[in-house]
Amino acid sequence: MVFPLMQSRVNPYSDHVQGKANEPITVAGLLDNSKKILGPLYEGGTPDWTLEEIIHRLEKDAPRIAIIGGSADHPAHIMDYLTSSRAAIRIWQNGGVPFYFSTPVMCDGTAQSNQGMSYSLQSRNAVAQMIVNQLEAHSYHGAFVIQGCDKQPLGVVSGLAHLDTLRKSRGDAPFFATFAPAHVLVGGTIPEDVVLKLNEVYDRAVASGHEDIGDDLKDTMNYILQCSSNTSFQGVFERAVEKKVISKDEHKYLEMRLAAATCDSQGGVCAFNGTGNSSRHLVAGLGLVHPSVELLTSPPDQQQVNAAVDAFEYMLNKPEFGVAALVSQNIRNGVRIHSASGGSTNLMMHMVSAMVYAGYEFSLFDIESILKEQPIPDLFNYSLTEGRDIFALAMQCCNGESRGMESLFHELLTNGIDMDVDALTVTGTSWKARLVYSDNLPASNVKDNQVILSSPRRAFSGVDVLRGNFFESAVVKISGMPTPQLDQFDNKLAAVVYFDNEDEANAQLLDSTLMERYKQSKVFKEHVLKTIVKYNAPERFAELNNLSYDELFDEIVKLGILKIAVIIAGQGPVAFGMPEMFTPMQHINANRTLKRICTIISDGRYSGVTYGAAIGHMTPEAFEDGGIGYLKTGDILHLRLREQRIDLVGHYDNEISYDDTIKEKTDRIQLFDERKQKMKTRQKLVAAVNRMVGHTDASKGVVPIQVYEEATKKFQKEHSLN
Repeated sequence: MVFPLMQSRVNPYSDHVQGKANEPITVAGLLDNSKKILGPLYEGGTPDWTLEEIIHRLEKDAPRIAIIGGSADHPAHIMDYLTSSRAAIRIWQNGGVPFYFSTPVMCDGTAQSNQGMSYSLQSRNAVAQMIVNQLEAHSYHGAFVIQGCDKQPLGVVSGLAHLDTLRKSRGDAPFFATFAPAHVLVGGTIPEDVVLKLNEVYDRAVASGHEDIGDDLKDTMNYILQCSSNTSFQGVFERAVEKKVISKDEHKYLEMRLAAATCDSQGGVCAFNGTGNSSRHLVAGLGLVHPSVELLTSPPDQQQVNAAVDAFEYMLNKPEFGVAALVSQNIRNGVRIHSASGGSTNLMMHMVSAMVYAGYEFSLFDIESILKEQPIPDLFNYSLTEGRDIFALAMQCCNGESRGMESLFHELLTNGIDMDVDALTVTGTSWKARLVYSDNLPASNVKDNQVILSSPRRAFSGVDVLRGNFFESAVVKISGMPTPQLDQFDNKLAAVVYFDNEDEANAQLLDSTLMERYKQSKVFKEHVLKTIVKYNAPERFAELNNLSYDELFDEIVKLGILKIAVIIAGQGPVAFGMPEMFTPMQHINANRTLKRICTIISDGRYSGVTYGAAIGHMTPEAFEDGGIGYLKTGDILHLRLREQRIDLVGHYDNEISYDDTIKEKTDRIQLFDERKQKMKTRQKLVAAVNRMVGHTDASKGVVPIQVYEEATKKFQKEHSLN
């Protein structure tokens, strides 16, 4: 197979000489090193990549294809050297000219709960900017992308879609690309001797009267080992140290042993359905991933890479196969696959970003419209405790039992969802053509431990968009809330506990005496507690109404009648880079008392691994005069999750009256002004060059204003080939 020559308006490698002088040695070096790396696995025949032949191909405008890798300090990119070597050899065999460069890739797990998290979201836009720089400077025609984790996948998609739109506007050839996601990292297993030690800690906790710590420890031990479960262990250990169940040295020893057993040496994308694997599913749903490399348990072999590279033959010079065109054709498919698979809350911003960078007027509310066209069923039976993680799904794909996102696409169609089957993909064909071959396509082909389902778990899925009387938009991951938990928080009144930032929240949520301190300090006035009881449990009001404050507090915590809205403000893009609120939510989920009564509401982000009553991405953010910054401890919110609303309550006496004037009250304005000064001071903890000023808000993808202003194409329900 030989790729066709490019139909470029300008070929700088023909019209100018410096590129022909500089770049051939980089191509030869890449191919020489690829052959050396592959060793006995090399399948390229006798090397023929002389400098003269490389220059000849550059002169003739053979496809110049950049292999875009990630940084080896991210676990997903440890094995990039094998995949990039195989891709380079195949691109050359097919008559193309391979190049290689990589971008920094931030690991959100590593950055979690420290200053690094303020740079996470910004890194998505930085990746987009960096790759456009390199692709434009060296005049590459297309890309083979080794897709990693966190913000890299959608950063690259956004950058390539933007470049494709730009190239077409200049009359240049469309920019083409295919994505090869890193394989799935097998979850770790707790070593047997550590299991024994943890069981001993459990026994000690129970014997010393701290059954809650013991029970929370047992719950955490049910999960496969991964960076997120290590955070859960950390929360339990810190409470155990505080109660003298274990010593600090024991804590650090157990922490070390668990950390060492977490990641397989070959790396990959962690097995939970977080941002990394949600991005895998979404990018596949956008038609940008060849099925040969979509869901693997080890780096792709030469035949799998060949299948992805060979498909370029059908894409070159065709505008309908440019990256922006594929994204716009497939956005409805991507949104629905993201929803049905319980994808990361993060991606509600990243899907918007991809479309805006592709040149479309698009926002969170367009995603909401797509989701409301038809309810998307929950077809993903994912579990980290029952052997149904993403590594299990990858094994099912590698064993030929499942076809991954093709199977999910098929099951969505079978369940009556109007997928865009005529949208094109990087196979060079449409989804309709891909699904004609039906072997191993139905989810029922997997006989044991199905991850993808034929029959829905629930009739609804994904992430809901919320509105309220003190904010414009927020999101909640309904798929991360089992129905009983949704029932616990839906249509309930919740008392506000306000935190200026995540650090303050984490310190309190790890305090094992937190609820006792709240009771002793009467953080909630008695009438607030009684109002909550009257609405949340009217059948118990007469019984509880005459109790003393302390008795009432204890009883409604025990019964789960009390609901607390933990407000963490000052975490938005402008204020602090919009870090994830994973850690405070994880501390709540690792505490069986707090888990039943607490929700977090924030202008920060949420991770894909977050579950529970987690509400975030609130706009406007506090720094930008958002109503969240005017709330205070003791306020009452009305949570109506099924109705997609959260409202500030003014008064309740058989009927709720809402307070729509919070930003007009003198005392609240003064309170907000004081908080704003604190936010400005704290903002300086983030490097000035990386602060996210001049960006849109979360509902518009947090993209640079200039990108947003130039996104003027109208998004249509029908897929676009433009």
